Amino acid sequence: MLSASSSANVRREAEPIPEESGSAPRRGNAALSHPPSIAQEIGRRIARASKANPARVHTPFDFLDLGSPHSVGMALMRLVRNGALRRLARGLYDVPRQHALLGELQPTADEIAQALSRRDGTLVQPAQAMAANLLNLSEQVPARAVYETDGPSRTVKVGSLTVQLKHRPPRQVRSASPMSNLVFAALRSVGKANVNEARVAHLRETLSAKDRAALLKDLPLAPAWMHPHLRFVASPGQRSVPAPTALKRRKQTA
Repeated sequence: MLSASSSANVRREAEPIPEESGSAPRRGNAALSHPPSIAQEIGRRIARASKANPARVHTPFDFLDLGSPHSVGMALMRLVRNGALRRLARGLYDVPRQHALLGELQPTADEIAQALSRRDGTLVQPAQAMAANLLNLSEQVPARAVYETDGPSRTVKVGSLTVQLKHRPPRQVRSASPMSNLVFAALRSVGKANVNEARVAHLRETLSAKDRAALLKDLPLAPAWMHPHLRFVASPGQRSVPAPTALKRRKQTA
């Protein structure tokens, strides 16, 4: 939840600048109020975004349609000084949020990763351990938030949270659909020897029909050992995953 002071500051920045008392009335179009400043426009946009997603992390790139990089940067610093925004790291901001028991809330690793993706124009997706946890194939919570990207490798620290981006060739990151890449990464994390029928059945129940169709289309991009498991996930009519021994027999008799 947003703190009362930070939400009030965001609203205050969104308010138009009042005319000075005693000034002569303006005529025609000049009678309209002053055009809002960049800080006010940014405040309005942040207020709208916070209603949909209070944890959203913002970057200067999100507001470059309102002014030059320098003017946007100065406006963001003004919002930080007023308490409407919190500077998390270089080029990363959020609206301060308070919890009655936990105190000041920190942004999630995923919100930070998505902000970096928008800012740098790169694709960012959870790496193996995170993918397995997100798809509930593993109960182990990764000690570090690691993402794969087609951009440069980098590490961003926000408080006690560390978000690490690891570069991968664009072909490996952008070729398949985001959900297919997530499934591939999760299965690599679990490992060939530990992928069992229960885990694969869970994927079939979790993925939507659209994601299953994309998975079948992206099948050639996955390692060969994943193919029977992915076909099972993508094909609702198949009742069981072919056992490795059965696969070997088929190859020998072929």
